[in-house]
Amino acid sequence: MAACNMARSARLLGLILAVALAHAPAQAQARRGGVLATRLDRLLDAEPFNRALWGVAIADPSGHIVFERNGDRLFVPASNTKLVVAAVAAALLPPDYRFRTSVYGAGPIGDSVLHGDLVLYGRGDPTLSARYYPTRLAPFEELADSLRARGVARVEGDLVGDASYFDSVATHPSWEAYDLTWWYAAPVTALGFNDNSVDFDIAPGAAGQPPVISLAPNLGVVQFTNRARTVPADSARTIDFHRQPGTNVVWAEGDVPVDARPWTENVAVLDGPAWAATAFRAVLASRGITVTGRVHAVYDSTTYAAARRMDPLAEHLSPPLPKVLEPILSMSHNWYAEMLLKTIGREVRGRGSWEAGLDVERRFLIDSLRVDSTMFRLADGSGLSHHNLVAPDAFVRLLRAMRELPAARAFLDALPRGGEGTLRYRFRRAPLAGRVRAKTGSIGTVNTLSGYLETPGGVWTFSIQLNNHTARDREALQRIDAIVAALGH
Repeated sequence: MAACNMARSARLLGLILAVALAHAPAQAQARRGGVLATRLDRLLDAEPFNRALWGVAIADPSGHIVFERNGDRLFVPASNTKLVVAAVAAALLPPDYRFRTSVYGAGPIGDSVLHGDLVLYGRGDPTLSARYYPTRLAPFEELADSLRARGVARVEGDLVGDASYFDSVATHPSWEAYDLTWWYAAPVTALGFNDNSVDFDIAPGAAGQPPVISLAPNLGVVQFTNRARTVPADSARTIDFHRQPGTNVVWAEGDVPVDARPWTENVAVLDGPAWAATAFRAVLASRGITVTGRVHAVYDSTTYAAARRMDPLAEHLSPPLPKVLEPILSMSHNWYAEMLLKTIGREVRGRGSWEAGLDVERRFLIDSLRVDSTMFRLADGSGLSHHNLVAPDAFVRLLRAMRELPAARAFLDALPRGGEGTLRYRFRRAPLAGRVRAKTGSIGTVNTLSGYLETPGGVWTFSIQLNNHTARDREALQRIDAIVAALGH
């Protein structure tokens, strides 16, 4: 029923946006004359980016494309990809949408004992961490307290992390092998915890000794070996973390200067459902609830289907959707974007998979926004995959449409302004201070920026895609920012 309602909403949205966009002028051919075009051409053609590939589309407040270079060509958009999943979620999901995490009993309860397995069932909530709560375990403490209130003190069975709300494909096939060690490529599972990552807090030790490295949370799931060493002041920091493929065996090696300031690295954890269930078991024990069996995960939706048809013993609700969009657009959080993409697939198509989520995105762009199907090819939700390809014109059309849609307020509010999020060091000074809202992107030889520039005459919309350059990131960002600044003059 939910999928049918979502489908009807999508069709209605298409009609609304078709009417709204019909009043905007059709995309015009690039107009190369004028002061603005001359200024932008100089910025695009100057070294060291004269041999790079630029894709630029700029629309004035009326919707006319006033400047374009390769606007209809496909570019690797990096994290600009997140604009799509955030827009689709804001448009198709209710603004008060919340992710539910439930606890079910697979057996009868008598004399304070559950005779059967205790099932922790996830529905794609990415917020089970300290990002929104006093501690990372607070959501599980809420669930445990609810169980105690129902009189459950002992579980004669296993504690199961049920991740069957999504499919069992947790790692995207086109992500690079090196990336899989890190938090930004953590497994995408319907039940996860702490961004499906473990935090390594690092500080130098005495010269010649290992640095001080601690794990948080340390639940006994990750096996860690510290092979790094502390070296004299002003030495290079070369420490790196490695994980044995297919395991949670992690080690660190390399150097930490004795004068280095403490910092944190975040390493992905395999088997997110079991990771979450292990954390829940620790909380249950702290509340005096004993689980006699083992912790394990399931991805088969039939295993505990009967238990899920019963009323939950406890349930936790995430913050509402607008709060979930903030880390995606403002902080460019990959895992949140991928969790949301699979959730959209499950809610609209009935399947929590990359394929289903991408199909919803595709139909939204084509049917609701009238984006030409040849102007994009999406592979994931975050932009980590190099297989994503989007034309600047497509981003401009998406961004303009979101301004026409009242229900998309959450999307606009989640975009950072200069000085915020991933723009915290950009667009902070006059004349652009407070006037730019945009999504950044960076991966390998790619830097991108798409968003809005507010002017006294109205809001300009832009998408700037820089691919295949060999310059430093700082130089690329400065050149992109100069292009945006040129619009404000």
